[in-house]
Amino acid sequence: MELFPSTTIDFMGRRRLAVIFSGVLLVVSVLSLAVRGLELGIDFTGGTLIEVGYGKPVDVETVRSTLHGAGFPSAVVQHFGSSREVLVRIAPREDASRAELSDQIVAALRTGSADTVDLRRVEFVGPQVGEELAEDGGLAMLIALGAIFAYVMVRFEWKFSAGAVVALFHDVIIVLGFFSVLGLEFDLTVLAAVLAVIGYSINDTIVVFDRVRENFRKMRKGDAVQVINESINQTLSRTVMTGVTTLLVLVALFVFGGDLIHGFSIALIVGVLIGTYSSLYVASALTLALGVSRQDLMPVAKEGAGADSSP
Repeated sequence: MELFPSTTIDFMGRRRLAVIFSGVLLVVSVLSLAVRGLELGIDFTGGTLIEVGYGKPVDVETVRSTLHGAGFPSAVVQHFGSSREVLVRIAPREDASRAELSDQIVAALRTGSADTVDLRRVEFVGPQVGEELAEDGGLAMLIALGAIFAYVMVRFEWKFSAGAVVALFHDVIIVLGFFSVLGLEFDLTVLAAVLAVIGYSINDTIVVFDRVRENFRKMRKGDAVQVINESINQTLSRTVMTGVTTLLVLVALFVFGGDLIHGFSIALIVGVLIGTYSSLYVASALTLALGVSRQDLMPVAKEGAGADSSP
């Protein structure tokens, strides 16, 4: 039984409102990325990661206050695994080496706590490695978008391919803008989430495009707007159910998954919402604006096929 068995929503009739809405989101995102940029994590900037263990549960706010008083106001502090395990991330400093930084952090934590503080591990990420990770991540994103463009163009038609890829750029920029506007940390887990958003969004878009192609061949009456509207309404049940069930899992990850994957789950939550919206409006509206028609999707008749069948 379908969730929306007989909807007749005029999605394409509201495409101008969708263009305004997307335009506002894109302008805000691009301006924020240009002015504020992203709050890059230690994975990209380089720095020191220190894991310590306490004998009893400790509040991360207390640890932050201790490090702030010791001269580390920008230290990122979060629980790791349990309330007795604490992970501290410190950006590089010119006045101290990496070994000295880790020693100073551990000494400050031991001084500021009556409990025992054990050093579990120390990891160093150099700025050159962080820069390489940023370049490789951006290259991976571009390769993914290029491969998707080629795949959709081969499977459908270039107008669908262009609409799908522009919609994916739309999704990625808005997710990045969300992190920039709120000043959330952007690390490798968030980058992985952005790449996952690309896969989720294109999957939704392909489902709609498949139905559009089928309906162009089946529906003898109706223009492109009517065919696309009918196709979106026919796939709406699947789109909503997929989005809702995915969001349930992501919200559970955000609430119960711990601080280490908060950025990952937030990026995916925003990406699923924007990706679902762009599958319904942005990709189809762009394809329509490029002038997709029935002739673009009709099978090409083989030359001489009629002559072969004649007596």
